[in-house]
Amino acid sequence: MSPSEVHAGVKRTIAARLASICKDRAIPNARNLEEFIVHGLPYVFVPELGEVTRGMPTGYAGPLLSSFFPASGDLPPVWPDANGEVRGQTFSPLYKSVPQAAREDDHLYALLTLVDAIRGGRVREREFAIQETRKRLNRYANDQKSEP
Repeated sequence: MSPSEVHAGVKRTIAARLASICKDRAIPNARNLEEFIVHGLPYVFVPELGEVTRGMPTGYAGPLLSSFFPASGDLPPVWPDANGEVRGQTFSPLYKSVPQAAREDDHLYALLTLVDAIRGGRVREREFAIQETRKRLNRYANDQKSEP
């Protein structure tokens, strides 16, 4: 993403009360963010499923959830990626550069696969991803409260 896209995104996030400015930094509002991820994201960022392609596993097939949801006979959801090592069904990422960013940051990759399980997973996968997202946001909020 370009710096101007990031800046505009931060401004939209603050306007939507998903974050606020504190000491010249945008700080996520964990409660509002949780509500948006769980209840709004699946309607705003509807995943487009497509053809079989090479890519990076996401949703239940991603690194965070794959140990809880063993492979079935279905092709796994993947973000299309020329460098991907898994053959699966195309699952549209939130943004075109998601595969590259996820490849460079394992923590971000895990969070994005949770989001994709919420966006387009089956009921069990969605519920698991929602609970894991809530745990992580609560942990983040508690860490923020303990900082000076």
